[in-house]
Amino acid sequence: MPLTRPTLPQLIDRNVADIESRLPGSDARLRRSNLNVTARVVAGAAHGLYGSIDFLARQLFPDTAEKEYLERHASARKLTRKVAVAATGPLVLTGSNGSTVPAGTVLTRSDAAEFTTNALATIAAGTATVTLTASVPGDAGNTLAGSQFTFVSPVAGVNSTAVVGSGGLVNGSDAEGDTSLRERLIARMQKPPQGGADFDYVDWALEVPGVTRAWVYPMELGPGTVTVRFMRDDDSTGAVPDAGEVASVAAYLNARKPVTAGLYVAAPTANPLNLSIAVTPNTAAVQAAVQAELVDLIRREAIPGGTLLLTHIREAISIAAGENNYNMPTPAADVTNGVGSITTLGAITWL
Repeated sequence: MPLTRPTLPQLIDRNVADIESRLPGSDARLRRSNLNVTARVVAGAAHGLYGSIDFLARQLFPDTAEKEYLERHASARKLTRKVAVAATGPLVLTGSNGSTVPAGTVLTRSDAAEFTTNALATIAAGTATVTLTASVPGDAGNTLAGSQFTFVSPVAGVNSTAVVGSGGLVNGSDAEGDTSLRERLIARMQKPPQGGADFDYVDWALEVPGVTRAWVYPMELGPGTVTVRFMRDDDSTGAVPDAGEVASVAAYLNARKPVTAGLYVAAPTANPLNLSIAVTPNTAAVQAAVQAELVDLIRREAIPGGTLLLTHIREAISIAAGENNYNMPTPAADVTNGVGSITTLGAITWL
């Protein structure tokens, strides 16, 4: 039988009734009587104890456990929370030949976020490329190619601004949240590792920081092969992984897969879903709510090679907060994908 925590008024009434049943003729309901005060004090103490019991009861089960207790459940099954990872990538410096930029030199982005160089760089032929790392781990460090950085302290012979090189600063990811850790823990409990079963590849991929969804396709490229595709939905630079992120997951999986398996790790091909929507009331708040519901739908239901149902798209718009009515000319049918292709949110045209 589940624990039912009584409310404070219920506990007070119980105490009042107990006192009156044991002291015939007494009135424990008089507001300022000693008996009424005693009933309320004892009820307050009992209410606190019930609260502690209720909290501890939730911590007994992984699906309701909170932060520290959830981590203890996970650690018992050799799962740990994915830590935040700092973004890294190439930075192109310009200046006079022979000028040097020491390792650990600090530069700032336009939003004042700080980054440091990983190694000594020497200008040759007017330029030099050095690896730059975000000082604070997390997705916020991911930066598009071409973005400008400024030296905190001037370096002799080197121009005061530098530009992010091809590929940008990538692989930055935030620490794993409770929801993601809980999902991985429950998946581990339901499907214990079997040393190379199809779901093992999904679990291994999800252990890599930044990976939010993963799929496995046994024998897609022939007998003995395993293809893994994954997404990084929380990356500010885009959910589809780049070549470096694919290489990181491939290295992680290769260290764990059976030696006989031919492993192929690939990024899904984005198939942007463009929509035209007339929504009522046509306000910025309602538009934002509709977009949020569409993002959530795609994250929940889009899979490589799968179909996103038109009815589900319409449902997502209908449940948006504040939406009263809408018309959606595009799309007019289910969204289908070929092998390796996945639906992503494209442009929304508000009519």
